[in-house]
Amino acid sequence: MRKVKNIFEPRASRILRCLLTNPGKVWSIRGLAKEAQVSVGYTHAVTASLLDLGYVIRNEVNLIEATDPVKLLERWASYHQFYHENKFLEYYTFEREIERIIEKTRSLKSDHALTTLAGAYLVSPYVRPTVVDLYVRDEGQSRSIMEKLDLKLTPRDGNVRLVLPYDEGVFYKTQKVDDVRIVSNVQLYVDLINYPARGEEAAKAILSTIRSEWSSSLLGGQ
Repeated sequence: MRKVKNIFEPRASRILRCLLTNPGKVWSIRGLAKEAQVSVGYTHAVTASLLDLGYVIRNEVNLIEATDPVKLLERWASYHQFYHENKFLEYYTFEREIERIIEKTRSLKSDHALTTLAGAYLVSPYVRPTVVDLYVRDEGQSRSIMEKLDLKLTPRDGNVRLVLPYDEGVFYKTQKVDDVRIVSNVQLYVDLINYPARGEEAAKAILSTIRSEWSSSLLGGQ
């Protein structure tokens, strides 16, 4: 059976997100492929690798389910390098309060989602951010966002970064907190764990939130 060499490669990560953001759900290969927006053949290859590694099992009716989602999430996060895998457009805002620029993202109409410390600050305000990282679909959105958020382009060390993602899967199951769009808590954790400036501390707070969500979901399904 075909397998993948790296279960954490960009396309494979789409499948991981489906497994990790839908706790307790069981999947057919076709259903998982459709949800992850990858081919059935590729989904077979990824799940074969996950089965070998013990991250998923086939239940009595041959459906796929995660066996230890926390372990899988932690392994993926340890592999992921936010700074190395994405492309960044650096900007500067003269807003004195970082909360104000976060609030301004409510006005954006294009696809976007806050991540890293700015996103975590709204979900679990453990660490106050000094930089806002905002995923956008493509570079074509940058001028519109720059104008709406009143940003100034800077060659480096900006305090607002538009992040061109390594894969569009980062937008899977985005959420809204106080009408601000943020990536899923799973994506937040993955982006934060190797992030500098107290990223690991913020990631641990997010993981506690994820554990609570998983527990509530699993209990609700009983």
